[in-house]
Amino acid sequence: MKLQDELPMDHRLATVYRVGAGLGGVFLMVFGILGLLDHPGFLSTHGDKIAGMSTNGALSWLSVAMGLVLVAGAVIGGNLASNLNMVVGTLFVLSGFFGLTVLGRPDANILNFRLSNVLFAFIFGFVVLTFGMYGRVSSNLPHDNPYWQKRRAAERELPSGPPAFVKIFKPGPSNPIGH
Repeated sequence: MKLQDELPMDHRLATVYRVGAGLGGVFLMVFGILGLLDHPGFLSTHGDKIAGMSTNGALSWLSVAMGLVLVAGAVIGGNLASNLNMVVGTLFVLSGFFGLTVLGRPDANILNFRLSNVLFAFIFGFVVLTFGMYGRVSSNLPHDNPYWQKRRAAERELPSGPPAFVKIFKPGPSNPIGH
């Protein structure tokens, strides 16, 4: 049995996942569409700024695609929205690191990143990642939370005592180390 089957469809966490995915997706789609309206070059390293961030055709299309993925996750909802939020959030954080590495190199900066884009990637990535992890990752989850219940069920299934690969040495005649 998988945890995604355990979360009830009407659980309040599903609303958080949907809202996070939906808001993030709409913002990305608007940014991408506004960037495409200026007809920038696909891999141009100079272009217009949208919402304080530089863009080009590749970044605009990528933003629209990621926005569609997040909106689709919001429409489907449930654990899929949570998982998509975590994946997309992680990808944005990684893209922030990519942006940092290519900031001073116009030949490698194919997405036309500037410092504002890097900061946005980190902030947006962590916000979307937080939406995806909300209610899943914490030591203080309420007891009616399905993730808390699943962890406790897994703990009860673990065998008690030391693991099988650990041999406990006790001093005595059968143990030469104890003498």
